[in-house]
This record gives sequence, C-alpha cells and structure tokens, in this order.
Amino acid sequence: MKNRLQVSTVIISDVHLGSEHSKVEELTAFLKSIDCQKLILNGDIIDGWKLQKNPFGRWKKSYTDLVKVIMKMMENHSTQVIYVRGNHDDFLDKLIPFKLPNMFIVNDYVHLSHGKRYYVAHGDIFDTITSHMIWLAKLGDYGYSFLLWLNKILNNYRRRKGMPYYSFSQNIKHKVKSAVSYISDFERELSKIAAARHFDGFICGHIHQPANTWYGNIHYLNSGDWVESLTALIEYPDGRWEIYHHHQNEKIDTKELKLAV
Repeated sequence: MKNRLQVSTVIISDVHLGSEHSKVEELTAFLKSIDCQKLILNGDIIDGWKLQKNPFGRWKKSYTDLVKVIMKMMENHSTQVIYVRGNHDDFLDKLIPFKLPNMFIVNDYVHLSHGKRYYVAHGDIFDTITSHMIWLAKLGDYGYSFLLWLNKILNNYRRRKGMPYYSFSQNIKHKVKSAVSYISDFERELSKIAAARHFDGFICGHIHQPANTWYGNIHYLNSGDWVESLTALIEYPDGRWEIYHHHQNEKIDTKELKLAV
C-alpha cells in the first residue's frame, strides 16, 4: 500500500483471534497501512479460551494472514515485536520469557520514549475478578459474547436500512453505572501503581476501553480492542500519542489484503 504512515510505535490489544467477533481483516488492513519501529501486542491477541474448545475449527486463514503481515513487518521494515501476555492467552505462560532476534514474549514491558518510562501490561493481573475468580471471568465472557452476537444481528438490520454502525453492547456498558465505575476505578488504580513504581505512564488493554488521558502526572493509555472499538495506540516520532479509530478511517480497503507489505 502506498503512502504508508511512518510512526515510532503501534500498540494493539484484545484482538481475540478465535472469537467469531474478532475484526481481524480490519486489523490486517490497518497494519498494512503503517510502518513502525516497534509493535507492541498487549495481550489477548489470541483467545485461548475460545480456541481450546475447537482449535481446528476456529483458526481461520485470515488469522494466518495477520501473522504473515506481522512477520513481514519484522523482515522488511525491521519492526521489533513485543508480545505481552494477557489473560485469554495465558497459555503463553509456558514460553515466557521467550526471545528471538526481533521478537519478545513477556509478562510486562518497559517502554522508553523521549526520557519517559511507560509500564506496559495487559492489565488483567490488576483485575481481581480475572486474577482470582477465573470461573466468574469466564462466565462474564459468555455474557459479553451474547451481547456481541446481539450487536451483530441488530447492525445487520441497520445496514439493510442504510443506517450507520452502532455498538449496542458498548452503549449498554457505558450506561450501566457499575461498569462506568469499574472502568474509572481501574484507570485510577493503574495510575496509582505507575506512580508508586516511579513510572511516567501506564499502557494497558483488557477493559476494551481506549483512553489517552492524565491522572495527575501519570499518563494513562489504553489501546482498546479489535472486537468493538477497533482502536490502537500510535506514538509519533516526536513522542506524541494518539488513539487510532478504524471506524473513522474506513478509507483503508480490506479488499487490499492480498497486497504484499
């Protein structure tokens, strides 16, 4: 693809390969439109919870295409890839720490940028439900999957009527007081952890809620997800951070997926 955007760092999380709701083709198109020195895969890229039920039936060619694009980024553009383990890809525990010349699989990571230190972690280990009550987290995952299924049905109807995409599941989440409180508490707690460990910022995923904000002197960043939000974090060479919204950049044509990187 011509006129590729040149940036320093791209951070994505919560792709959930293996889930029928994963927007892998859109993500592949995005990565084909950009050159970066560092690509941080911040957890839940592969959804082991879904794949372990039927690994051969759920792994699709589009997933392999995404892996090939990332490998070509490493080969053709010397992109450094850091894969941070999340709760849905906890099967990586048996590999960590894993190192190749241009790829690392880790539990967490320290990103250095213009004299600032950012602590990078998926975020699940700071969530008491996912870290101590896995059965409840998996039960919640079924409920979330149902909302996404309902979201798909309703948006198919809206598309036939010529109406734009609308995330009913996100709208419900944003209107439920307990969910809003959880997100706010999660952000503040992680910012406190960053401050206590003398970091300048905290970069995470996990809650599927993109963010680029400040809590006092702590820069809190969340890459969102590629299930509903379709977002990523982009760091420019001057150290400026931005949330990329794929729904606002749909000029990227997923039909161009056959083009080589």
